[in-house]
Amino acid sequence: MIKKICIVLLIFSTNGATMIIDDLNNNRANWSAISDNVMGGISEVNFREYKEDGKNFYRLEGTVSTKNNGGFIQSIARIPKSPDDYTGVRLQVRGSKDGYYVWIKTPTRGSRGLPWDRYVAYFEPSEQWTTIEIPFTEFKKSNFYMSKNINTSKIQTVALAAYGKDFEAMLDIAHLEFY
Repeated sequence: MIKKICIVLLIFSTNGATMIIDDLNNNRANWSAISDNVMGGISEVNFREYKEDGKNFYRLEGTVSTKNNGGFIQSIARIPKSPDDYTGVRLQVRGSKDGYYVWIKTPTRGSRGLPWDRYVAYFEPSEQWTTIEIPFTEFKKSNFYMSKNINTSKIQTVALAAYGKDFEAMLDIAHLEFY
């Protein structure tokens, strides 16, 4: 009997388990938003909470400009505990079809945690609410000296970013979790 209970617990603990980072209800992340202004760029960022048709969501929007060696805006969620039992990032989003990025920061061996040291995955939202899943194995390191794979037990932040070209960004975020 104990063996059967252990098997059931194992199945439920590894299948379908999630760590909700922000669902705009019971679980709220500690968010901040920045742009390339921190390094002399001229991009403009706004990050606010909205409610539409009974649904709460955040909106990351602004003008992304590559002038002055810039070219990004981002909203960053701090991760309160280790997500090492999970396999990827799941988000519910909608937005302009310009393409966006998920940036994951971990401490980087041999560096001082430079702002450009991150793991990167690209996604394209639709104009309708869509759930997007990105396995950790699809994230690429941003610098040669970083480990090839994300050490998921060390994730510090997850950012959603508009990056790399001149455009008017608008990304709505209704849910963010590790799965």
